[in-house]
Amino acid sequence: MNDEIDMYLLVSFFVFFVAPVSNANSLSFGIVPQQSAKKLARLWTPIFAYLSAKTGEDIRFSTANDIPTFEKRVAAGEYDIAYMNPYHYTVFHQVPGYEAVARQKDKRIKGIVVVRKDSVLNELTELDEEKLAFPSPAAFAASVVPRAQMDLKGMQITPQYVSSHDSVYLGVARGFFAGGGGVMRTFNNTTPEVREQLRVLWTTPPYTPHAIAVHPRVAPDVVEKLKQALLTMNDDPEGRSLLKTINFKGIELAENADWDDVRALNITLLNDLLK
Repeated sequence: MNDEIDMYLLVSFFVFFVAPVSNANSLSFGIVPQQSAKKLARLWTPIFAYLSAKTGEDIRFSTANDIPTFEKRVAAGEYDIAYMNPYHYTVFHQVPGYEAVARQKDKRIKGIVVVRKDSVLNELTELDEEKLAFPSPAAFAASVVPRAQMDLKGMQITPQYVSSHDSVYLGVARGFFAGGGGVMRTFNNTTPEVREQLRVLWTTPPYTPHAIAVHPRVAPDVVEKLKQALLTMNDDPEGRSLLKTINFKGIELAENADWDDVRALNITLLNDLLK
């Protein structure tokens, strides 16, 4: 089993570093890099092996070294399938036309702001004039929503973008930042030795979660097979076990209108990528 995992990781890192675009005989599945590529490969590659077996398609893990690079790749349509944050979906549905097919079941995404467990801070406004860590400017729940709330409260903070959620948590745990933005799923998935040094100071309102979306070039019959394979995970013990590794309770089908709550925020951070 370890040899199989090692081989999966070797293939995954080849795709990550060398070939983010799928070849004619495979489908690239891009995962937004909320965590390190190594951790994402470990968590998602077995899921893609499962989906490949169920669909008869060769579905391969891919990601990027940071969220801005991921955004550029999605904007260029480099991934056949992508798992992207709610704001990303509202942007990249427009160009190049990704269409949502599924999302996490019974889930609303909430951003969090974390501080060290021994911090004396108890209110979000107490982070005024502090240096705070965020994964990227357009990380929806971990950056966009918390920063919007801070602006509404008149807070003046110094944001530092550190490429991933795990980097936020590590930076706060080590005392490099007074606090930082993330989401509960990645907070729960980060290493125990880091997580145990932190506590959640504040939580955002809830929104529709990340989308699993397909590029328009993916054939309709392949899209249908993917949908059925994703739904199968809910009732299959192996599928449920794999979903548990990424803290998913299940998968449900989705449609474009599901993200209208995010569109109502009128966020324009990535408008330049639509040109």
